Amino acid sequence: MIRVALVEDDDKIRNNLIDLLERSDGFRCVGAYPNAEDALEDIPGKEPDIVLMDINLPGIDGIECTERLKIKMPGLLIVMLTVYEDVNKIFNSLQAGAVGYLLKLTPHQEILSSLKDVLQGGSPMSAQIARKVVQSFHHEQKQKKNGEVSLTPREEQILELLSKGYLYKEIASELIISPDTVHNHLRKIYEKLQVHSRTEAVVKYLKN
Repeated sequence: MIRVALVEDDDKIRNNLIDLLERSDGFRCVGAYPNAEDALEDIPGKEPDIVLMDINLPGIDGIECTERLKIKMPGLLIVMLTVYEDVNKIFNSLQAGAVGYLLKLTPHQEILSSLKDVLQGGSPMSAQIARKVVQSFHHEQKQKKNGEVSLTPREEQILELLSKGYLYKEIASELIISPDTVHNHLRKIYEKLQVHSRTEAVVKYLKN
């Protein structure tokens, strides 16, 4: 059972997400909050596996709430669920400790799949966000001198599928390789970029 908490100020969206979680096998909503202040006070006692976090909240915003929750609960997995595609908000969210970044227009079943992917070590991003990440990466590559940080064709394929919003298991299926092989390729990408996680790689792309 995946225990999920929600931080969302829009009553309709929050109630729709509660309903989605409660009627989906393998999920349970353990808390839903209209503001960051209530979430910061109550979430540590609920011990959710994942928090879905809006950015535009009254009072403390979702990015600051993410940072404060990570101080209290370092192992907590937080996924942003927002309307913002702004590069600065993406970067700031990831730097605050978020492990994923989804847009609110994401289909419900994809949200559920993304939550499962998070528990398997993934960092899900909506297709539009992943595209920004990959474009930023390609821009950085072009700025580097020849011979520095060269990716193989397979690594480029994986990044291209990532840009389309594919999850690890979907990349594996598309390329007819195992999920472990996908993870191995991603680890090599991290080594070449001198980062230690997918989130750090995203942050590095967005900073350039």
